[in-house]
Amino acid sequence: MFRVLCLFAAFKAGILLDSGMLFPQESSSREVKELNGLWAFRADRSPTRNQGFQRAWYKSRLAETGPVIDIPVPSSYNDVTQDPNLRDFIGWVWYEREVVVPARWISDGKTRVVLRVESAHYYSIVWVNGVKVTEHEGGHLPFEADIDGLLREDPTTTTCRITIAVNNTLDLHTLPPGSIQYMKDRTMYPEGFFVQNTNFDFFNYAGIHRSVLLYTTPKAYVDDITVVTDFLDSTGLVRYNVSIQGATLVTLKVTLIDKDGHCVVSSNDTSGVLKVVDVKLWWPYLMHENPGYLYSLEVRLNAADGTSTYEDVYSLPVGIRTVKVTKNQFLINNKPFYFHGVNKHEDSDIRGKGFDWPLVVKDFNLMKWLGANSFRTSHYPYAEEILQMCDRHGIVVIDESPGVGIKDIRSFENASLTHHLEVMDELVRRDKNHPSVVMWSVANEPAAEMPPAGFYFQMLIKHTKVLDPTRPVTFITDSNYARDKGAPYVDVICVNSYFSWYHDPGHLEVIQIQLNTQFENWYGKYQKPIIQSEYGADAAPGFHSDPPVMFTEEYQKLVLRDYHSVFDQKRKLYVVGELIWNFADFMTTQGVTRMVGNKKGIFTRQRQPKEAAFILKERYWRLANETGRLPLWTNILENQLLKSFSF
Repeated sequence: MFRVLCLFAAFKAGILLDSGMLFPQESSSREVKELNGLWAFRADRSPTRNQGFQRAWYKSRLAETGPVIDIPVPSSYNDVTQDPNLRDFIGWVWYEREVVVPARWISDGKTRVVLRVESAHYYSIVWVNGVKVTEHEGGHLPFEADIDGLLREDPTTTTCRITIAVNNTLDLHTLPPGSIQYMKDRTMYPEGFFVQNTNFDFFNYAGIHRSVLLYTTPKAYVDDITVVTDFLDSTGLVRYNVSIQGATLVTLKVTLIDKDGHCVVSSNDTSGVLKVVDVKLWWPYLMHENPGYLYSLEVRLNAADGTSTYEDVYSLPVGIRTVKVTKNQFLINNKPFYFHGVNKHEDSDIRGKGFDWPLVVKDFNLMKWLGANSFRTSHYPYAEEILQMCDRHGIVVIDESPGVGIKDIRSFENASLTHHLEVMDELVRRDKNHPSVVMWSVANEPAAEMPPAGFYFQMLIKHTKVLDPTRPVTFITDSNYARDKGAPYVDVICVNSYFSWYHDPGHLEVIQIQLNTQFENWYGKYQKPIIQSEYGADAAPGFHSDPPVMFTEEYQKLVLRDYHSVFDQKRKLYVVGELIWNFADFMTTQGVTRMVGNKKGIFTRQRQPKEAAFILKERYWRLANETGRLPLWTNILENQLLKSFSF
């Protein structure tokens, strides 16, 4: 009973968000229309980047106000043309698409029509038929607007024109932050010359990076679902809350369905606890013979408003599992979990950060071949479809906000904190129900030694814990352990370090002593479990040298070897994970330290393995076996997988 009461308390503390962001899905009551494909596009190249607003480009077809080109959605616009100025463009760009809306959506007054943008970078304004319907600050997370009333203003037409203006400019209070620097010396720079400065090491891809959708619900509909799970012995506990919009008098049926389609338990209440007999827990990949087990929580709503009746159906995948942290362990389902995984980027040739299903499937196949059980969404939230894949495959996720590059003291001001809190609201609202998400990361490598950082991260971490008391919270540090102002508030210490690369370059002999000192210092001061959240070295594919020198595949292998030696000592004590930087090579801003991008990937940008991939593959499968939690037949299966996936 005590565990159930605790589950209620955690649940009540974690449902402060006032509206939902359920992933659009088709059901007997809902339809989804994807608007992906070619959109009309124009960059506003005026000196102020403001001509589109001055001349109201949204009031008529974009082609009527000037030249347009085709741009695919989803994709970054940077790499799909031969125009170098567009590749590095900073400012407003304009997208337009004319859409045929099914006539029944308009004629049926009982239908709600929603326009949803899954991600656009970084500030967006949306018009439908020349009328502004919404705007959104920040990339990586979805935003939407009801447009059915607007569509019904002219019932004679089923065509609507969607215009989206997107601005990728970063300033001191955006997330990530940046600054615009104007070069005013006319002996060196042309009139109006400026550069976008950032403090992150990846290319500032821009555009509409994920799907644009129209979807429908009834006027009375399921707005949000929140689940918190636990278990006692063989009984699973699913605490749920259903939020309804558009009606006050409703009847509801909530049914938990197993993977075989059988009803397990049901309820007629909008909130409660479902008890699951002989529960099948959600387990990470390589931690159980049946990883990623998902139930389905089907919510069936019936409502009436006197003149009309409504039915809405929504099904939410549910994985029953727990996450806890002690001073030296990370526990999933009360068993020690060791992160052996990767850091990633949403990054690929031509597409930039544009969502691409073949690339997603390829990456998951490579991660499972590698024996990786986890990854971190460095340095921003990834597409929700990727988290859904993680749920199904049992890949554990550290879910990170876009708080990367917070280096200027002015980026710790109240305006920045307010926006950062809003981003965490949006992130938790979207991802709170994914069992694969086991920890929130609020930032990467901020200047946490600065005096304002203590208050900033105390507020940020406390706020995130209020939003979701069931998951630990961290931020990724590379600061000195004694001067870090945010570390006292996190649940897990995540440390990035690049010994013999950025520090003492070329001196492999320092890695083990410096890494050992790092771990002892952090744990000695904070007594919290530690994850090595980044480590690695650049390697140009096919570049070899003996004796090894920097940028060769041999040097990258030896860096990994020396780090692994210390990991193996400390994981018996308090180190609970290791995440290589990086899964694959990725694009960066041009500079003298980067030759066509960052080459720290164990795979090339085209997903071909370097020698380091085979080192990690052998290690990760060995780590999975050493846990002792895999049955013998799974070990045999693993050996078969190793053979079948050998390059």
